Amino acid sequence: MRGKPEQQMAMLTSLSTEDLIPMDHPIRRIRTVVEEVLADLDDQFTAMYSRIGRPSVPPEQLLKATVLMALYSVRSERAFCERLNYDLLFKWFLDLPIDAKAFDATTFTKNRDRLLSHDIADRFFAAVVRQAKLRRYLSSDHFSVDGTLLEAWASHKSFKPRDGSGPHTGPGRNAETNFRGQPRSNKTHQSTTDPEAMLARKSNNTAARLCYMGHLLMENRNALIVDIELTQADGYAERQAALDMLGRLPRRRRRRTVAADKAYDTADFVADCRDLDVTPHVAQHTNGRRSAIDGRTTRHGGHRVSQRIRARIEEPFGWVKTVGGGRKLRYIGRQRNRAWFLLAGATYNLIRIAALDAQMA
Repeated sequence: MRGKPEQQMAMLTSLSTEDLIPMDHPIRRIRTVVEEVLADLDDQFTAMYSRIGRPSVPPEQLLKATVLMALYSVRSERAFCERLNYDLLFKWFLDLPIDAKAFDATTFTKNRDRLLSHDIADRFFAAVVRQAKLRRYLSSDHFSVDGTLLEAWASHKSFKPRDGSGPHTGPGRNAETNFRGQPRSNKTHQSTTDPEAMLARKSNNTAARLCYMGHLLMENRNALIVDIELTQADGYAERQAALDMLGRLPRRRRRRTVAADKAYDTADFVADCRDLDVTPHVAQHTNGRRSAIDGRTTRHGGHRVSQRIRARIEEPFGWVKTVGGGRKLRYIGRQRNRAWFLLAGATYNLIRIAALDAQMA
């Protein structure tokens, strides 16, 4: 017998979002870790707000929403608020009832600015790392470091001479511009859309784009991110950011190791690492030059192990660029993009922690 669609609307229902999410869904494990992280930050949330006035969007829901945006590749706050209207999993994750209205996109974005002004992204990432440390998932001895270019939200047309000169463009908002054959560099030009973005390229065989530089410090036991930074792509930031992240590690008597690729094989970086009591297990760069490390470092088996595990740092980079939607950044300015990068890195760690919890169960 052919079935017919039921058009009668239910007058009453006893269902809740909790009943609709499968008990074995991976999002449940992620939510458990997020709740522990937010409980750790409760005192800091209280200090952010006044005791009087109209209630705002709870900071817990703002951060949970950011996690969902990274997990489900939601490109913008407006798209997230639209999806929140009909996605019951999103409502469950945010502790909203089925009939709750979604946030207004403008109000939601305005409330997220408060998190930026109070450095909540840094604190949230640090709290996630603490949860991994409490579970003994982190190595305190062996690390890997790397950097990657993240394309800025700015086009080549916005890259104009700093002194205001240059060819006249045609009428219209997106006028045609021909800059072929013109010398363009970060010293003489600047983006009018995002002045902090800089022209950079990955290699001599790739096109230059307006970019920022993302940096990760990964521990080698479970490939969890222990530190993260976003800087301008000035050509020197990769090694300097690595030293800054290594310098933020707690001091200890026992020496650490850090694995890195050939871009880090410089005399200054190797010397600075040793000053921090860190043994640099960098890949040797011997193409037309002499490596900064020799057999005293490479003869040990630990150097080979570090170089083998170092490849895993590409996993969080790949996740942030694809699932996290970071191949092309969505904000203007280093501060806002850095906050997003921190929260995307924290979300990646949440996925790894939840997966490790499932293995240990």
